[in-house]
Amino acid sequence: MPWDQLPTEGRLLVGLIAFWSLAGIFILGSASWWVANREMGDGAYYIKRQLIWLIASWSIFYFVISIKLKSWLKIASPCLFIGIIMVAATAFFGSTVNGSTRWLIIGPLQVQPSELIKPFVILQAAKLFGQWERLNEEKKFFWLSIFASLILLIIKQPNLSTAALTGILLWMIALAAGVKLRSLLMTALSGLTLGFTSILSNEYQKIRVTSFLDPWQDPQGNGYQLIQSLLAIGSGGWFGEGYGLSTQKLQYLPIQSTDFIYAVFAEEFGFFGSLMLLTFLLLIAFISLRIALACNNNYSKLIAIGSGTILVGQSMMHIAVAAGAMPTTGLPLPMISYGGNSLISSLLIAGLLVRSSIESQEFLNKLSIQKTFK
Repeated sequence: MPWDQLPTEGRLLVGLIAFWSLAGIFILGSASWWVANREMGDGAYYIKRQLIWLIASWSIFYFVISIKLKSWLKIASPCLFIGIIMVAATAFFGSTVNGSTRWLIIGPLQVQPSELIKPFVILQAAKLFGQWERLNEEKKFFWLSIFASLILLIIKQPNLSTAALTGILLWMIALAAGVKLRSLLMTALSGLTLGFTSILSNEYQKIRVTSFLDPWQDPQGNGYQLIQSLLAIGSGGWFGEGYGLSTQKLQYLPIQSTDFIYAVFAEEFGFFGSLMLLTFLLLIAFISLRIALACNNNYSKLIAIGSGTILVGQSMMHIAVAAGAMPTTGLPLPMISYGGNSLISSLLIAGLLVRSSIESQEFLNKLSIQKTFK
């Protein structure tokens, strides 16, 4: 679609997403340069690879916004099932990193199914809850069982943060669709119970939670990541150390290019930089809500709600982990953290959000034409 035919929200959103992804390259460059130079002999190693993924992801983004949501909804079910099979396959053929088995090695590529499946969870959830009142009980139970199975498989990896994010996504879409509040409250209670059960039965997750509650109990062991992250954020002060001048990223802060990249950002840009980032996320949430309210059917409305929930919700969870407000988990910061899987998933989701905006404008244009001829 030509730029001048995009609705106002769509144009603004494309501009913000472009700024987000390009700013991510600069932030990643600062966070990864020293480690890449020491380990790979090339300071730009991670930036070069991320740029390749960024070009591929923007190609996917453009493809997504050029295809009608009806077509995406048609392929949602088979893509979701393929994704679930791939998530299940990690239990047998997965690669284990930092205690979690979340990746499949396919040739030269490292695939993280729990990231790539997110757009199709949004689509299938919108398809399900968009016609919730018209479905029989058997079909409702079938799809709820499928979603529950996906969450359990992700917990099994273990990846409690992504499982929780998936549960929150489904809950928000169901809430927006008008599902009875009593059912939603019971579902939320069941999800919390499942989360606590997983933590109590999994030593890896139990250690993560206890170290989050009191990281100084084991400062050189399980609490090390969080302490270094808090030191980085605290060192930023009001205005930050300046771009590229973080010291925590040099030898102290682990996983600084992915799970703790916000800590590097906060150290270099300080309180005001962090406040601007939160304001940016608030703007994305506001535009997502505006797009959802302008949509003319339940499906596009719920897709917009789900897309905004993932982009903003995952970002907030990443920041909460780095700031010690949530247990330490491996959750990337969308369009900023290093990794092709996260980048492709994030821009595919952003594309669905822009497409929802386009279709809401097309509907308004049709109404305007009809009124003119009347």
